[in-house]
Amino acid sequence: MAQAWKCAGLRWATEGPVLLWDGGRRSRLTRGRRVAFAVAEGGVRECAGARGHACPVRAVVSARSTGARCEECARLDRAHSVAADGIADDPRPYRVYLAWFGPGLVKVGITAVGRGPARLLEQGAICFSWLGSGPLMAARRTEELLRAALRVPDRIPYAEKRAVRAALPGDEEERVGEIRELHGRALELAEWPESLTRAPFEGVDHLRVFGLDTAPAARGEVTELAAGCVVSGELVAAAGPDLHLAGGEGVIVLDTRLMRGWELVPAGSGDGARVRLPLREFREEGHAQDGLF
Repeated sequence: MAQAWKCAGLRWATEGPVLLWDGGRRSRLTRGRRVAFAVAEGGVRECAGARGHACPVRAVVSARSTGARCEECARLDRAHSVAADGIADDPRPYRVYLAWFGPGLVKVGITAVGRGPARLLEQGAICFSWLGSGPLMAARRTEELLRAALRVPDRIPYAEKRAVRAALPGDEEERVGEIRELHGRALELAEWPESLTRAPFEGVDHLRVFGLDTAPAARGEVTELAAGCVVSGELVAAAGPDLHLAGGEGVIVLDTRLMRGWELVPAGSGDGARVRLPLREFREEGHAQDGLF
């Protein structure tokens, strides 16, 4: 019987995207690599737990949930999240950033200085610039200032980020132009917190890092996994938690967050069906064994 693996999520490291597995194993994802797995027959999707701890009741969760947590574990995880203001006395320095995901899709956010650009890569930001750095609460006030004064949101639904990738401008200056203009307006605001050190504009572009500069446009996205389903394809791009997999039917996008909670086994070596699971097609306009494999 094939060994079953449980995915613990995708992380971005200095060498690129890495899939983590329960037990501490890691699978580095390089473009051109074949990604192939099957969901174990007869299995159910169990809660992924919270804060490094297994779910005490091993609750069954929805196949469409990207959080992969039951209500109680989600509450516990959120309670210790900086994003949810669960930690007000964090002594670490933080950075405020502007991130661009596509035309008209800009958000403001914060991340610990020690994390570098990892947070931006994990969100699938096509380009970004730092705005400033300082204590957590000063960073929070700056984030709120931009929301109120410039109407820049601090959250964008991930489906919107994914849908615009097929129609990104090819020119880097055009991609960073929107955040360049907002960066200048942000630094002119009079209510800027004194304890936050302002940063000059420096646009960082991730299009080539993600592989989106050469990958064919995706035709659709996986909406859920299910017991017995198979996913197989060549990795042509990776952005945020998404893997862009190419096969005979074109490129499809797999959100690796949908993998968490399932028992996964190696897929057969035959060509077979590349994807046998629900698939949402994108519209034409662009709104169209060191590891398991």
